[in-house]
Amino acid sequence: MESEHIKLKKSKIHGNGVFAKNDIKKGIKVIEYLGEKVTKEEADMIANIHMEKHLVDPSRNGAVYLFELNDKYDLDGDVEYNTAKWINHSCEPNCEIEIKEDRIWIIALKDIKKGEEVTYNYSYEIEDYKDHPCVCKSKNCVGYILAEEHWNKINLKEKE
Repeated sequence: MESEHIKLKKSKIHGNGVFAKNDIKKGIKVIEYLGEKVTKEEADMIANIHMEKHLVDPSRNGAVYLFELNDKYDLDGDVEYNTAKWINHSCEPNCEIEIKEDRIWIIALKDIKKGEEVTYNYSYEIEDYKDHPCVCKSKNCVGYILAEEHWNKINLKEKE
């Protein structure tokens, strides 16, 4: 699904990325993260299948596009019409996530210039953080895809 604000192209961060088609003002809903609503149990099965396929054949994409909606449900964003699944993580994001009434919106945290890559912090929990190295290349990259609330709990120099 296209958005008036973004386009898909190759990223310097990782694989494909989402880029601003025009200047985007702070507070704008850039795009909705779309997908199929699944139970937590279904989400676990989906994640395991993707990771097993990647372990068997590392050339396959091991990406999991699951997004937590609430305590009961997740959103499986691995659908053709979800352009937002291509938004990369950054330790210095220009967007944030807003979840309202089981809808996930990517919102501009600050003004984004035309051509700039759209990013947000995936905010993974600290459990198994070493399994999720960060490649955002931002000035203040912490080395892992990790919620900012956990940054002070790890040795930020350990990736260097």
